Amino acid sequence: MTLFLPPLAQNDVGFPPVNEALSHPDGLLAIGGDLSPARLMSAYRSGIFPWFGEDDPLLWWSPSERAILQPSDFHASRSLRKAAKKSAHTITFNRAFETVIATCATIRGPEQTWITDEMQAAYCQLHQQGDAHSVEVWDGAHLVGGLYGVSVGRVFCGESMFSHTTNASKFALWQFSQFFAQRGGHYIDCQMMTPHLASLGAKPWTRDAFIAALHAHRDDPIIQGCQPQQIADWRP
Repeated sequence: MTLFLPPLAQNDVGFPPVNEALSHPDGLLAIGGDLSPARLMSAYRSGIFPWFGEDDPLLWWSPSERAILQPSDFHASRSLRKAAKKSAHTITFNRAFETVIATCATIRGPEQTWITDEMQAAYCQLHQQGDAHSVEVWDGAHLVGGLYGVSVGRVFCGESMFSHTTNASKFALWQFSQFFAQRGGHYIDCQMMTPHLASLGAKPWTRDAFIAALHAHRDDPIIQGCQPQQIADWRP
């Protein structure tokens, strides 16, 4: 089947309305453009994210169903709580953004990742201007887990996470959920629903429900200090 999407204009960072996204494949909305900070932030503020392979053109998506985690809904199982109490991990924010995104790409391998070198460079730019953030989980001096994503007001758009040790990425998401809520954060967008995300408390939302929540909170300032440099000797 041949699909046709008009390419995005190079001199305009806007996007088509999300209700024009295709049903098959679900959520494909636009093609082309670039990964400039202005275009990326325009996308996230509109409920759109880039997702494409190494040899693909730039593809932009807004699927009909979204995986949303409200911080208070994070489900910490009994086994996870027990593991956390025994853990000696340290959790930091924004200490090693470049390493986190590079590791998220590396663990999937070149055949499975959408986190290309171009994507990494683009999100590092977003990080430098204060829009993209990372969470790091350390075992001593060793980075053993983490996640990264983009802040849009009181919504955090999660992009990817990794673990080198059991539960490390869960610790990262759990701690971030708590701290994000304390600073006034409302929703964590996990993009695509999976059994793993469901087990942690994420719920499927319709695109319309997500877009309404995003528009309601994308301009609300988060309380200053949402991403401190370090939280040492974390315990839940």
